[in-house]
Amino acid sequence: MKLRTEKVSKRLEAFSLKEITLEVSKGDYYVLLGRSGAGKTQLLELICGLTSPDSGKIFLDGEEITHKRVQDRGIGMVFQDFSLFPHYSVHDNISYPLNIRKVPKEERKRRIEQAAAEMNITHLLSRKPYYLSGGEKQRVALARTLVTDPRVLLLDEPMASVDASLKDSIRRMLRRLNREGQTIIHVTHDYGEAISLASRVGVMHNGRIIQEGTPLEVFNHPVNRFVARYAGIKNFFRATFIESYNTFSGITENRTKFKLPKADYPAAGLLIIGSSEVLLSRQGAAGIQMNNIRGVIDDIVPSATGYEISVAAGDFFYVDITHREMEQNNFLTGEKVILSFPPEALRLVGETEESRQY
Repeated sequence: MKLRTEKVSKRLEAFSLKEITLEVSKGDYYVLLGRSGAGKTQLLELICGLTSPDSGKIFLDGEEITHKRVQDRGIGMVFQDFSLFPHYSVHDNISYPLNIRKVPKEERKRRIEQAAAEMNITHLLSRKPYYLSGGEKQRVALARTLVTDPRVLLLDEPMASVDASLKDSIRRMLRRLNREGQTIIHVTHDYGEAISLASRVGVMHNGRIIQEGTPLEVFNHPVNRFVARYAGIKNFFRATFIESYNTFSGITENRTKFKLPKADYPAAGLLIIGSSEVLLSRQGAAGIQMNNIRGVIDDIVPSATGYEISVAAGDFFYVDITHREMEQNNFLTGEKVILSFPPEALRLVGETEESRQY
């Protein structure tokens, strides 16, 4: 099974999707990652048939489905707001798509029971949506879609209306569905969701997919500043590159000089380094090949894993340290420190005028 879009474009007032070519194979968990307004939801609506493209084609299992009716595509979609019927019970909400398809009564009963058990909501079948939590509504919406046995499951921001305390259980449920063979396309703006769920990731920006691959490929080798931002990288430096006596250096606009590994560099470009790849100390790190840059701690902010420390060193650097490192060093704002990292930690990424604002 393969879902494929071929140069799909759609104009929507001041916004447009531009020649989207996408391939999702059977068993993939494909996450479309991007900010609000990037075109993620619009692409899902084209795939499931709620809207039609202005140009381009959509294929499923080699069959063109570009203009097929929604109910004839074999694709199910769970909406961000769940779209449950408030006056229906959970049972009747789940039954609704089967009624439309005129599925026989006994088969309907079997599918509803199976989906309810799979989503762990059998005890909720007689309730109305008003009396359900966000996580329970999410499970009902999933059950209503899964009873149709979709070949591809589309999820539009599935965690957006779920309390933080329930998100882990929803992620586990989605991972289980995928392990059992369900092909999933999941739209989100949350990098953490992509990391925890995706087998493949596509990053969308301004109606285009600007990079795709495995999470490791995309987030360890971002093609530009926009994608690097999604990987949690905050350290960006525009630099000119110099080769002297077979050694390579990058010099930033603020005259910070980096030692670089041997490579074929352009005249100028954008360098990035992860916050966790920078060592913070008072003495500097040993080793001739190490970059050692002096600066002053500007701010210390608690984070989920420890602390984020910003350092003014001509250029601004962000450094992540653990709670244990903070206990051992007791860094203070205004203190002089040395930033250290190997040349290999610096990476060159592409940059367009469009991406410079991020």
